[in-house]
Amino acid sequence: MDAVDLDVLRTCSAWQKNDRAVLLVTVVRTWGSSPRPVGAMMALRDDGQVAGSVSGGCIEDDLIATVQQGGIAALAPDGLPRSVTYGVKAEEAHKFGLPCGGTLQLVLEPLGDHSAICELVSRISARQLTRRRLDMATGIVDLGDAGQADALSFDGRYLELVLGAGFRLLVIGAGQLSRYLCETARGLGFDVTVCDPRSDYLDVFEVEGITLLRCMPDDAVQDMKLDERCAVIALTHDPKLDDLALLDALKTPAFYVGALGSRVNNAKRRERLKEHFGLAEDQLARLRGPAGIYIGSRTPPEIALSILAEIVAVKNGAEIPRLFAVAGAKEAQSLPSSLQACTV
Repeated sequence: MDAVDLDVLRTCSAWQKNDRAVLLVTVVRTWGSSPRPVGAMMALRDDGQVAGSVSGGCIEDDLIATVQQGGIAALAPDGLPRSVTYGVKAEEAHKFGLPCGGTLQLVLEPLGDHSAICELVSRISARQLTRRRLDMATGIVDLGDAGQADALSFDGRYLELVLGAGFRLLVIGAGQLSRYLCETARGLGFDVTVCDPRSDYLDVFEVEGITLLRCMPDDAVQDMKLDERCAVIALTHDPKLDDLALLDALKTPAFYVGALGSRVNNAKRRERLKEHFGLAEDQLARLRGPAGIYIGSRTPPEIALSILAEIVAVKNGAEIPRLFAVAGAKEAQSLPSSLQACTV
């Protein structure tokens, strides 16, 4: 699940502990263009305060105004969940700022002890894939183990969501580029771990909200038990640190494994991994190097943006053609001189 939606659930839990009435709003179906995907969540407190979003803002404004005028009961008069649809008619879509042809179906769920929000947050924080099944007729929620993240089904009687832990990012190397990359990755919702056995680098590395490891990077890869919601990026330029970690990472289900460096250096790295460590061709093909999408980046913050753009694209299944993947020596000559070394 997205970190934004996990924050919504945590906010719901905090509000409930403070004895506030809370409504959980979930996008269960979309038609045409929609600002937020199926499964997106928003929490609405009895005084109109919100966390998260389900649209570009206008639907939120309508729900907030309704609650401010009549409380949570104005949206759930019998205290039970119900579904509502916005944007069926053209004038309604225009009123609520939906994209052309866009329609959203939402489930409005008044929360109580039977909603099991605190338990759900605890399970997700422990990285347990969890099925949450809401009975629309009673408002009672059942939690159980699940095998696939981000699945949602709604048949009018039951709303089922499979919610999982957020995405993790392992950064190998604690240099200047890593700092910019980690700061932005945190904003994107990644749970970030930085591994670097070099005290000269790690002792002065300061980014809030991340985990620091002083072990060898290949040990970190093995200890973290990387799954399909993990990404790994090697940034040290030191084969002793990068190569063994990449070797192990490419054998895991991690959705992204990348390495900084020029095309020449990455070609040499692939040869080392193949000849000395016997890495298979299909495993080598998963290595993204040079890491990043070409955006003409020159500074560490721009390079960090380039790398994270590629990671997010792969995470979202939106492959973007990369100039680095096709540019040869002739094509590279047309690039600025500062970028030619990265492509050949």
